[in-house]
Amino acid sequence: MKVINYFESEGKEHWLNKIAESSWDAGKFLYELLSKGTFFDAVGDHSRVLLLVEGDELISYCTYAQYDDIQPTNLTPWVGFVYTFPQYRGHHYIRYLFQEIERIARSEHVENIYISTNHVGLYEKYGFEFRSIMQDIDGNDSKVYFKKIKD
Repeated sequence: MKVINYFESEGKEHWLNKIAESSWDAGKFLYELLSKGTFFDAVGDHSRVLLLVEGDELISYCTYAQYDDIQPTNLTPWVGFVYTFPQYRGHHYIRYLFQEIERIARSEHVENIYISTNHVGLYEKYGFEFRSIMQDIDGNDSKVYFKKIKD
């Protein structure tokens, strides 16, 4: 298994089609942003789509972005669009993507990373701590967690 950056990968069309196979509405939205070329407009110029792959198979993906669904806010960067395909769940594979995000964040001298979710007990396993409830862009309450990035 390895983590790749969608935008630096060979075979972007292959990976885009794999993202489209996710059954999650947010995954469909990510596919739309990427296929229409509006990803950076939505989440910021220096954002990334990270893919956990094994050969030609997409196991999991997420974004590391300036913006996510909590806007406006001065909190940044955000981990978003976190998805693991059902056949790979239960193995904590997302940790590989989180490790890569932490590596990137350290290289950018970021103090905290943030995630917006309604899951309880999922991201805490990876060191995220509850920060507050904030409204997402649809006006719904969302739990915001943070993780301190250590040097």
